[in-house]
Amino acid sequence: QLSLDPSGPEWDCPLGSKDLEDEGPWGGGSGLPPTGCFPGSWRQDVGLDCKGSPEGTEARAWTVYYYSLLQSCLQQAGLPETQDRSQAPRTGCPGAEVTLCVLGSPSTFLPVLLEGGVQSPGNMLLCLSPAWLMKVPAPGQPGEAALLVSKAVSFHPGGLTFLDDFVPPRRATYFLAGLGLGPSRGREAAELARDLTCPTGASAELARLLEDRLLTRQLLAQQGGVAVPATLAFTYKPPGLLRGGDSSPGLRLVELSGKEGQETLVKEEVEAFLRSEALGDVLQVAVKLSGWRWRGRQALRLHPRAELGAVVNTVLALLEKLEEEESVLVEAVYPPVQLPCSDGPSPGPGLAVRICAVVCRTQGDRPLLSKVVCGVGRGDRPLRHHNSLPRTLEVAALTAMLALEAGLSAEQRGGRRAHTDFLGVDFALTAAAAPLNGGLCLEACGALEGLWAAPRLGPAADEAAAAPLVETMLRRSARCLMEGKQLLVVGAGGVSKKFVWEAARDYGLQLHLVESDPNHYASQLVQTFIHFDMTEHRRDEENARLLAELVRARGLKLDGCFSYWDDCLVLTALLCQELGLPCSPPAAMRLAKKKSLTQLHLLRHHGPPWPAPSLHAVPCCPLESEADVERAVHQVPLPGVMKLEFGAGAVGVRLVEDAPQCHEHFSRITRDLQGEADHPGIGLGWGNAMLLMEFVEGTEHDVDLVLFGGRLLAAFVSDNGPTRLPGFTETAACMPTGLAPEQEAQMVQAAFRCCLGCGLLDGVFNVELKLTGAGPRLIEINPRMGGFYLRDWILELYGVDLLLAAVMVACGLRPALPTRPRARGHLVGVMCLVSQHLQALSSTASRETLQALHDRGLLRLNLLEEALVPGEYEEPYCSVACAGSSPTEARLRLLGLCQGLGIDGPSYPVAHFLSHFK
Repeated sequence: QLSLDPSGPEWDCPLGSKDLEDEGPWGGGSGLPPTGCFPGSWRQDVGLDCKGSPEGTEARAWTVYYYSLLQSCLQQAGLPETQDRSQAPRTGCPGAEVTLCVLGSPSTFLPVLLEGGVQSPGNMLLCLSPAWLMKVPAPGQPGEAALLVSKAVSFHPGGLTFLDDFVPPRRATYFLAGLGLGPSRGREAAELARDLTCPTGASAELARLLEDRLLTRQLLAQQGGVAVPATLAFTYKPPGLLRGGDSSPGLRLVELSGKEGQETLVKEEVEAFLRSEALGDVLQVAVKLSGWRWRGRQALRLHPRAELGAVVNTVLALLEKLEEEESVLVEAVYPPVQLPCSDGPSPGPGLAVRICAVVCRTQGDRPLLSKVVCGVGRGDRPLRHHNSLPRTLEVAALTAMLALEAGLSAEQRGGRRAHTDFLGVDFALTAAAAPLNGGLCLEACGALEGLWAAPRLGPAADEAAAAPLVETMLRRSARCLMEGKQLLVVGAGGVSKKFVWEAARDYGLQLHLVESDPNHYASQLVQTFIHFDMTEHRRDEENARLLAELVRARGLKLDGCFSYWDDCLVLTALLCQELGLPCSPPAAMRLAKKKSLTQLHLLRHHGPPWPAPSLHAVPCCPLESEADVERAVHQVPLPGVMKLEFGAGAVGVRLVEDAPQCHEHFSRITRDLQGEADHPGIGLGWGNAMLLMEFVEGTEHDVDLVLFGGRLLAAFVSDNGPTRLPGFTETAACMPTGLAPEQEAQMVQAAFRCCLGCGLLDGVFNVELKLTGAGPRLIEINPRMGGFYLRDWILELYGVDLLLAAVMVACGLRPALPTRPRARGHLVGVMCLVSQHLQALSSTASRETLQALHDRGLLRLNLLEEALVPGEYEEPYCSVACAGSSPTEARLRLLGLCQGLGIDGPSYPVAHFLSHFK
């Protein structure tokens, strides 16, 4: 139900008794800010002046006002005063760092600022004056400008804030402004937000659309399927987006040809509306103006439904004030729900409730309900944000807005990169939904979180309303930093890596490819294709020198070089060394690439600091001859696991229980898998040497890590189902992990320490471990992003793209990642094998059938192989997964799907493979 005038300062304002041009400070207007508003003590002699951009008396007064408002907000939250360090300017790395810039009222944006200080320390900046910002033309991008920050308040963990100058200025990678109408600051903010090269979370053009109540109600009714208040609207020269006609039984639009001579039409329409069934048993109607000029200062009159003449006269009076694209609304007044008193009838007016929600744009342009807050106030007066107390208590509104934006041109949006990243949706507990206003709802959520003030910033991390918005800011910043970057990709990979080329186009990356196959499909998808035979990896050092010469000869100006293909990782590190590009050292890549070398190196790594990586390593022995096998069975406890030193996809991995089985398996692999041609893509270009390692009991898990400068930025843990012994081909998986928090932390730290122990300091790495009774044990390190479905699942659940993180690290840029990514649900999946599912994959579970189910959102398909070719040494053909709000829900959906498609069966018992996820 519409909450009457949620942002308006007046309730029942007699027409003509109030200056309708008056407006709040961020909306422009004139005059000085109020004085004496903030009781408290903080330093006044701070450096608020910005060198090179002097402010006039009025502008300076507003800057001082907002600085004091910030200190008052921090004080009430139990946080320390801002420290002035503007006398020692920050130098930074302009253009190479995330810079989230907010221009607006500290009280409105405080939840975002504090959360930004936690998720991206020192990169969340609050500008208290437009003079602290500057637009400069962007080279090569006509009509667009870069936004530079010369001065700001920076936010850090623990609520620490600093007043900083930046020399040279920092280039914004995301801009969010509090926008308003008229001259002064609102107009300056709108101009700063227009046509920027960096993403913006708002623009004056989009704000105009949001503040048009008639337009937003039509959107909600038509596209959101949301009930709106019964409304009669008289529109004068409506905008093209406001299509004529009725969008719901209770919403009537009347287009006027002029503002005068409308008495007869107005009377007929109002009389029909007041008698209509759409009003139900409503006793009152409100008459108000709708349009951008009237935001926050509505001229509103209430009338009994029976007073036709008074309603008509009010409408006619307001019509005189209309300008083009504005409206006069006659709408039903629904009284807020009254809270019952526990002790019987109350002699007073009682309490009423209103609801507001913050909805954020997330990965894939999907809306996410971030927070719902109740406001409680007196039942005899209208409930607004600032006269009600927040209490703990939708998505359709932002869905409708996203659909509208999708059809707008860049000019209509206020710039190519302008989007609405969050909305506030006001409700009152009755029947219909409400106006869209971001700042007030965000401020209400901040007030609620402020109830849990010190020592932590608000409630638990996963309850912060601004967290999804900050994640979106970081995600869009990463895109901004990477657009146009030139990257050399070494090795194109197979069908499972097709997403790379689609993502590169989406991110605006310029890719150059080195590949051994001259006919690879990816050769047509890149800027430059270099055909080079890399299959003999014993010659990687020589090949790196030759490739470096080819790159220089072609005049490629590279920002980075990377690979996601196992065979090419050492070559890539050597090539980066030759070209002077960022990468983990070649020696570290060699250590991680050879499995026995990894374990033996870590076994010798006893620390300090404690706990040392040696705690997680497993005894093993390299095998290159039958004599090595004989020696190994006396050194490594059996049963053991035999695998290829440089293998991938669990091809050739087998459980061996005694010496004869060891000799038999070694002979078979030596005979069947001699070179790359015998099984392409699993590492045989490095040779077919093997190793024997101790078999450890426990559950198997993957940990995907993002490291930069030896620091852990993000980690994602997934669980694997039991394998079909004696083989180790993956059967099932679940994400996020079902481990207890302490066990999950152990797995992450074990993976992190093993990477550091091998010298892997920069990159995206996949670490396979088992959780035993004695803690995590290392299976192997893959010094590249996780394969199979992992990148897709992490992107879907957490909104974090490992590919984007990998290319950022390759360019020497710290990935813009949330500190605490939160899963938006659960995924449970199973692998399909040609040897087990050939009949199903050719009929009931064909590729076309699976793709159709994927497109309908009934399952998540990740195709790993192109052809249905059975063989003794096989990798999974595809992964099929189901989503759910819990692991149980996802697991049961998947089990039913597998039974219906013929994937489940006696020789492939899906229920058993999913049993670890109960």
